[in-house]
Amino acid sequence: MEAERAKKVKQSEEHLIEAVKEGIGVCGWILLIMSGLLVFITFPISVWFCIKVVKEYERAVVFRLGRIVSGKARGPGLILILPCTDTFVKVDLRTISFAIPAQEILTKDSVTVHVDGVVFYNIFSAISAVANISNVYMATHQLAQTTLRNVLGTQNLSNILSNREEIAHSIQSILAQATHDWGVKVDRVEIRDVRLPMQMQRAMAAEAEATREARAKVISAEGEMNASRALKEASLVISESPAALQLRYLQTLATVATENNSTIIFPLPIDMLQGFAHARKQA
Repeated sequence: MEAERAKKVKQSEEHLIEAVKEGIGVCGWILLIMSGLLVFITFPISVWFCIKVVKEYERAVVFRLGRIVSGKARGPGLILILPCTDTFVKVDLRTISFAIPAQEILTKDSVTVHVDGVVFYNIFSAISAVANISNVYMATHQLAQTTLRNVLGTQNLSNILSNREEIAHSIQSILAQATHDWGVKVDRVEIRDVRLPMQMQRAMAAEAEATREARAKVISAEGEMNASRALKEASLVISESPAALQLRYLQTLATVATENNSTIIFPLPIDMLQGFAHARKQA
C-alpha cells in the first residue's frame, strides 16, 4: 500500500514537470524579458526584492506566471525570484502537532462520550501540499476530527476504554491513506481523554463495587470451607488419643494467660481428678 501511494505521488509530480516543460509561450517570454530589464535597470535596489532566504526546515515552491519552476521545491538557502512574474509559497517540513477538540460521539451501544486526541504529522512533499490542496493544514485538522468520530462510532464503550492503542492505530492508517496525495505523512495519533456522563460513571462504579463484594464473599466462603476441613482432620487426630485433648486444653489456657495479665477461673476436667482420687484410695 505504501508503494502504491508513493507511486501516485511520483506520477503527480511527473505531471507537474510535464506541464512545466510545455513552456510559457511568447507572451510569457516577453514578460520575463521585461521583468529582467526592470531588475537590471533598478539594480542594486531590486536585488533586495529578488533574493529570498529559505530556512533549513522550509522549502519554497516558486510559481512563474502560474507554473511551478522546474517542477520541484527550492531551498534551503538563498533563492532568486523575479519580482513581477514570480511568486513563492514557503512550506514547513517540521513535525506539526495539533489537538483534536473534544467530540461528542454516540458509541455502538448507544452511550454518549466526549473524546479528544492528538495528531502528529509532517509534510514530505512541498509541491503536493501546495498544488493538490488549497489549505493542507485545515484539511488535515478537519479530516482528523471526522475520522475520529467515524471510527469511534463503530466501537462499543468497553472497546474504547480498553483498546485505545488499537483504535488510535486504525485512525492513523485511515489518515495516512487519505492525506498521502497531499504530501502529508501522519506519524502518530493518540486518544488523549474519554469522558463519560456522570450517571454512567456512577453506574460503572456501582457495578465494580458489586463485583468486588461478590468476589470477597466467594473468597470468605472458600476460607471457611478450608478451615472446616482442617478442623475435621484435627478432631480425627485428637479423638485417637484422649490425652491430646487435655494437652490442647492446657496449651490454650497457657496462651490466654500469657496474652492477658489477669486472673482466669476455668473448670478442671473430671478425667484429671480421677487420677488423684485413685491415688488417695491406695494410700
